[in-house]
Amino acid sequence: MKKYISAIMMVASIALYAQETNNQSTKWSAGRPDGHAPISVMGDHMHSKGEWMFSYRYMHMNMEDLKLGSDDTTTDVALNNYMVTPTRMPMNMHMLGAMFAPSDKVTLMVMFNYVSMEMDHLTRMGGNFTTEASGFGDINLALLYKFFNKNQQTLHGQLGFSIPTGSVTESDVTPASTPNETELPYPMQLGSGTFDPNLALTYLGQNASISWGSQVKGIFRIGENDRDFRYGNRYSLNNWFAIKAADWISFSVRLEGLIVGEIEGADPNLNPMMVITADTDNTGGTFLNGGAGCNIYIPTGALKNLRFGLELATPIYQDLNGIQLKNKETFTFGVQYAL
Repeated sequence: MKKYISAIMMVASIALYAQETNNQSTKWSAGRPDGHAPISVMGDHMHSKGEWMFSYRYMHMNMEDLKLGSDDTTTDVALNNYMVTPTRMPMNMHMLGAMFAPSDKVTLMVMFNYVSMEMDHLTRMGGNFTTEASGFGDINLALLYKFFNKNQQTLHGQLGFSIPTGSVTESDVTPASTPNETELPYPMQLGSGTFDPNLALTYLGQNASISWGSQVKGIFRIGENDRDFRYGNRYSLNNWFAIKAADWISFSVRLEGLIVGEIEGADPNLNPMMVITADTDNTGGTFLNGGAGCNIYIPTGALKNLRFGLELATPIYQDLNGIQLKNKETFTFGVQYAL
């Protein structure tokens, strides 16, 4: 929590310092390809009064091989202490979003998502099996408030929360449960099961040919869900830089620091000695992620304000609690249309 507060103060200080030292008088503008952050960053921009924006994002994330803390490890190490270990977990997420600005100071945002994922496993006896889960995740609602927009810079805050519409009781058949289904471990669940508030602060700046931004965000887990646990809090600090190569395309790089807390409590239906993903000691960690991408923007004509974005991200460093699958590549593609 202290690191989250420090990050907020850092972003606010940068924004205020930039305001005092910039002598330009024009406003920050979204009407250019780098007017939005890399497509993986949510809640990065606001809209003018009466404006709507609809968006679709597709994200593919892959986790593969194992880490013990910050070091690579093997399935043999995992199987010394557990009967089963995962070896790979690809996940696909489809996200539909809408934004509406009732005033120049306030923008409202809603996000729906559909998740599908599978996890490959190896048993101590040398067998292999795969479990699957898919369905709708939690619904996210947020209010964005603009503090200022001048000198080609803007600062806005976000207050939101998630509605626990995603399942936390997903089940599938495993060799030990055949022919019946058994409840799947924590990473294979679709939602959090709790109402999770979030707070964010986003600073944006630009000049004629480049733009930059910083966003600090915290997701806070409150209470326990129906399975007697709650996921750990998430604190992230995103920084990005983009070059406007033409009126219709920009290229970006992004650096993210992420802290994920351990799961608190435990699902009574899960045996923490069976598989590493059922042991709450093997949850959470610290990550440093890097990404590169591009935004395409249509500035004129019948399709004016239509945007496409894509980004490929990969971990630079990860220090995981206990033994876990390590994060690999994440690919995000999105379409946005404002009217």
